[in-house]
Amino acid sequence: MAQAIGVPAKIDRPRSQHNWRRVLSVGLLLYVVGLVIMVVTGNPNLFPTVILLGNFLVPVTYVTFFYERQHLTDLTLPMVALAFFYGGVLGTFAAAILEPIFIRQLSLLSAFEVGLIEEGAKLMALLLLVRWRHLRHTIELDGIILGAAAGMGFAALESVGYAFTAFIGSRGSLSITVGTTMMRGLLAPVGHGTWTAILAAVVFRQSGADRFHFRGRAFMTFLGVALLHGLWDGLPPVITFLTSSGPDVLIAQLVIGAIGLGVLWRLWRQAVRLAMVPVPLVPAAVPEVVVNQG
Repeated sequence: MAQAIGVPAKIDRPRSQHNWRRVLSVGLLLYVVGLVIMVVTGNPNLFPTVILLGNFLVPVTYVTFFYERQHLTDLTLPMVALAFFYGGVLGTFAAAILEPIFIRQLSLLSAFEVGLIEEGAKLMALLLLVRWRHLRHTIELDGIILGAAAGMGFAALESVGYAFTAFIGSRGSLSITVGTTMMRGLLAPVGHGTWTAILAAVVFRQSGADRFHFRGRAFMTFLGVALLHGLWDGLPPVITFLTSSGPDVLIAQLVIGAIGLGVLWRLWRQAVRLAMVPVPLVPAAVPEVVVNQG
């Protein structure tokens, strides 16, 4: 009698989905405590710790939010952490090299060029990691989680750079540095992590088991997230020049962020449905029985 064998569907195991709240609350408490201690004691050695904690808090919380919902995939915490690290470091290095080469002056057009460069840099860093670790790259849900990690790694290091630049430019103003950190932290969930998660999700779904496919829908998605990135960077100075209104700038960025989150939410629901589809069982081959006659 034939025996059915195959890979069982993934089990939707119960998992706590509130760890991200603990990460956010505890991290925020530590940031405030560190900031108070630094101000009271005047100890400059605490400055790097406080800056790193403040700028990594929201990106790490964002990645935690997605990771604790990864029970439908085989992704491990070390793999997600590597995506965060390599997406941040390699993406930042690549962008730092390419942007001075291709961008000569700041303009609305250059904002879109920055979008193309940085979105391409984050994606390439992630794809290099996936190839190096021999990770499958055909699961849309994997693309979302790893893309969010890579994008937020980039966002965290970029925010550290902005905070340090604000500190130097203001000649050591702690209030300006903290303000820069908090503003970038509040806006982080609608930026790099969301854009890279969208792009990686589509690339993973379009790719084959042995190679990446970067054409058709994947290429159009790349242009789309680069456009959102360019509008995010380019619209504020234009609006400021035309209206000199801070609220208008914030509203424009929130609208752009809402578009990105809406697209990501749609992809996430689609990816979860695909991940819950049972794997069909493959009938096992029945061994032939040779009967000697005579």
